[in-house]
Amino acid sequence: MTRPTQTAPSSKPRRAVVIGGGMAGMLAAAVLADFTDEVTVIERDALPEGPEPRKSLPQARHVHVLWSGGARAFEELIPGITDRWLAAGARRIPLPTGLVSMTAQGWLPRWPEMQYMIACTRDLLDWVVREHVLELPGVSLLQGYEMHALEGDESRVTGVRVRTPDGGELTVGADLVLDASGRGSRATQWLRELGVGDIEEAEVDSGLVYASRVYQAPEGSETFPIVNVQSNPGDPVPGRTATIVPVESGRWLVTLSGTRGGEPSRDPDQFEAFARSLRHPVVGELIAMTTPLSDEVTLSRSTVNRRHYFEKASAWPDGFIVVGDSVATYNPLYGQGMTVAAQGLVALRNALRRNALGVRGLSRRIQRAIARPAGLAWELATSQDILYPDAVGRQPRPGTALANAYVNRLVRTATGRARATRAFLGVITMSEPVTSWLQPDIIVAALRGPGRKPLTKPPLTEEELKVAAGGGRATQVQPTSTH
Repeated sequence: MTRPTQTAPSSKPRRAVVIGGGMAGMLAAAVLADFTDEVTVIERDALPEGPEPRKSLPQARHVHVLWSGGARAFEELIPGITDRWLAAGARRIPLPTGLVSMTAQGWLPRWPEMQYMIACTRDLLDWVVREHVLELPGVSLLQGYEMHALEGDESRVTGVRVRTPDGGELTVGADLVLDASGRGSRATQWLRELGVGDIEEAEVDSGLVYASRVYQAPEGSETFPIVNVQSNPGDPVPGRTATIVPVESGRWLVTLSGTRGGEPSRDPDQFEAFARSLRHPVVGELIAMTTPLSDEVTLSRSTVNRRHYFEKASAWPDGFIVVGDSVATYNPLYGQGMTVAAQGLVALRNALRRNALGVRGLSRRIQRAIARPAGLAWELATSQDILYPDAVGRQPRPGTALANAYVNRLVRTATGRARATRAFLGVITMSEPVTSWLQPDIIVAALRGPGRKPLTKPPLTEEELKVAAGGGRATQVQPTSTH
């Protein structure tokens, strides 16, 4: 791999510190390795040796998908990473070809590929990236070290103070400190201690609860589609969803979700019943034909949309940047977190290609660039979540109801017109800007509507249903055309 042109040599080593050894932190280390002599990743946990769960990432046991907009950003930063994921057992699933999805407005037809997603467990995604990054020259990992405070003042950050595994304290100097510590980030506190304290925050909480269980995939299901039943935020009832994602090692990862008043249970005896109770019972019917691999149901409640507007701070110290979930977290239902983090780090890399590491004001410009993909994801997630019964948080901006009505019309059109489906998936996969929905041909398509009779059943083929049955109980799902 050809490394980008670096800044002019200096007699003093250029050092960077990355707070957090998760996906965003490792990806950040990969970027910074091209522009510094030393990158130190500080991680409070002991990271697993293989594709196994991390202590501080319990949400990894739920469905995670990497949209094509994110996968392309990963490829920009770590060329060949997709092939590494696939070699380790992940699948590249074409969209909407490999997707059986009941949207808020109806079933999507399975047109030829328009976008794609990478499907596997979060543990595998993280492990493949981590293995690559920790082999890069100059990258080191401090495990069991906990971030304590930033060094420096309100004008410039010069390093970090961390607690060592034995309870001591260590100061690590740096030309750049990057916070990728995720949902639990204390960046606002660290900044206040330096005198930077006017960070605006916002929350939107639909009360969503997730429940997940792993099943044995039927024999011959290597190309089985993702199956998803979504809720309709416009209905005055709790929003409930169910998703089957084929993952590595011949398994199906099944995740159920429900907003306040319609939450799934931790009781394994209630899992299938919940899936059957949705707008369509297809997920419940499919999992009834296979076998759960454990009695355990994993339940999570950390689904609040929370955003820190670091880009709006009246002052910002040089040498400090916040990325990924440390900037904003989203309802995991939309699968945006990894994509937003990767796109923000592409902005970091592009800025460092144009500027020397210590240029005054560079960190602030990068923070504003990182806010752009974060802002798009925030609008997509919160404009829907605030509609559910008893949702709490920042209310929509004026005009949001009109925008939502247009999006609903576009999604309804996507159930029958390929052009609208392409436009819809382009934004949802974070491959295209939301303004692409306002192109004249898309507006005309949305006004015309689907133009064909909507699908009334899940677009599963007869062969897929035979595979799902696997010689067991006959399926109740009826086949329909995939196009």
